[in-house]
Amino acid sequence: MRHAGSLFPLLLIGVLAALTFWLQRVAEPQSADRSGRGRHDPDFIVDSFTVRRFNAEGALQHTLAATRMLHYPDDDTTTVIAPRVTFHATPPTQLTAEQARVSKDAKSVRLERDVRLSRGTEAGRLTTEVTTSRLDVMPDLETASTDAPVTITQGRSVIAGNGLIVDNKTRQTILLGPVRGTIYRNTEKTP
Repeated sequence: MRHAGSLFPLLLIGVLAALTFWLQRVAEPQSADRSGRGRHDPDFIVDSFTVRRFNAEGALQHTLAATRMLHYPDDDTTTVIAPRVTFHATPPTQLTAEQARVSKDAKSVRLERDVRLSRGTEAGRLTTEVTTSRLDVMPDLETASTDAPVTITQGRSVIAGNGLIVDNKTRQTILLGPVRGTIYRNTEKTP
């Protein structure tokens, strides 16, 4: 009898240890992935780079330069810091922003924060400046669009709207309304 009484405390400790282990397993979230695959950390970073794109005939189409690029493996996207894009048509067009997000297939780019587009001058024309907070660009098609407020300046003329659609190849720009602005006549040309 005495032998059975001395085993009781050990049996009680064993049951309490098993109960503690069971409670810990029940309280932890299921399948906690500790590998880091779900984190949004860059797998590579490139500083101060330039990329040039050529068309099918071998002519320089556009150039992208930026201070930093970060690639994220979890969603296969790329963030570019301080991008500067130059479209080498006549006249050349420059596009800058604080940051850009590039899709995984690199077919679309979202420029964000302080987006500026500047089209150079042609004979008898003034430089055109476009500013907005966000612009979605399709580099291969040379098109861009936004539903954010836009301001277009050409010389002293200023036009503002609630969105924009641009085709750089056809040089067509559609400003989404309501549109308001002031347009000054070019006094250097004869009426």
